Amino acid sequence: MDVDRVADELYELDPAEFVRARTEWVERARAEKDRDAAKAVSGLKKPTVVGWLVNLLARERPDEIDAILSLGDALRTAQRRLDPQALRELTAQRQRLVRVLAARAGELAARRGRSVGEAALRDVAQTLHAAMADPELAQTVRRGRILGAASYSGFGPASLESVGAAVDSEKGQEVDDGAEDDSSAARAELDVAARAELDAARADEAAARDGSAARDREHARAAEDLTAITTRLAELDRERSRLEEQADFARRAERAAGEAAEAAREELRRALDRVGEAEAAVEGP
Repeated sequence: MDVDRVADELYELDPAEFVRARTEWVERARAEKDRDAAKAVSGLKKPTVVGWLVNLLARERPDEIDAILSLGDALRTAQRRLDPQALRELTAQRQRLVRVLAARAGELAARRGRSVGEAALRDVAQTLHAAMADPELAQTVRRGRILGAASYSGFGPASLESVGAAVDSEKGQEVDDGAEDDSSAARAELDVAARAELDAARADEAAARDGSAARDREHARAAEDLTAITTRLAELDRERSRLEEQADFARRAERAAGEAAEAAREELRRALDRVGEAEAAVEGP
């Protein structure tokens, strides 16, 4: 049994179906007396919804996943070179791509009948951010074998988080100038990256502010339209009431006129009868 192929199939499944399908594969391996495969498959862990979403992206949108993970390499290069312009541009590009891919994950899930919330999509975005910063995690993402959400505190090599101790704990002496230079360079690198993140965040804020203002204007126009339509409906209601009163008056008038006409016709018949009687009397026997 090809365990890798089985794993690919399992990690593409909705997490709700994972355990049942894994059990079926294990039973199949045992029936084939393939103990190694049965053990390997039974050891495959069920992914969370976030892990499943990232795995879907890796399978359904491999080119986009490669593009965003390659952007992580470009960002690390820009950090090493302390290139603030490149960092700002790449960071803004990263933010856009992550948003697009997170939304794409929601669409892929919807096609499979699963509705996911904003919190899950935010975790997908955080996992992609982490994969861009961690080459090992990036490789796991590319294989579509992520089990759950991953996060990263800041962009750059993980070793940067441990830089900063400038005193030998045993001798109480300062480290050599080379170590200080490395520490200063690392701090400068982090500062450039932080400023790039800030610029990108401000750009996102400006775009969101513009979008919010546009939605407010649309809402105001819609409110004006609703007011105008409501006013017109009230006018039509008043006009209808007036016309109904006129129609009621016309019905009463028509009924009265009909009764008067019938009475006149009856009077005419009586008059004709009298004329006939009178004529007969004049003519005699």
